[in-house]
Amino acid sequence: MVNENLNKKRLSLTPDRKSIHSDETKENLFKRLNRIEGQIRGIKRLIEKETYCDDVINQILACQAALNGVSMILLKEQLKSCVNKSVKQENQEVFNDVLVTVQKLLRK
Repeated sequence: MVNENLNKKRLSLTPDRKSIHSDETKENLFKRLNRIEGQIRGIKRLIEKETYCDDVINQILACQAALNGVSMILLKEQLKSCVNKSVKQENQEVFNDVLVTVQKLLRK
């Protein structure tokens, strides 16, 4: 029940809260996302060319692994900054957000 309520709450984006990442982290994330974007375009081309399904699936798995890498970087940043700050401010909401996020990552 608690997890369900937390998930419903998180469905809406929270424009009042923002994450601030270093330029180095942003650059790393953008490079990874650009590479993933290229991989997705490549998958579309494979499907257009009627490439063997197993080969397409392997490319999809590579994209999923790359996205998981992006997720891990963001989770690490969240733990280092947001959670650390919330400990000082005794903000339980941020802890709940992190728990929901970790649960989602573990379901994969």
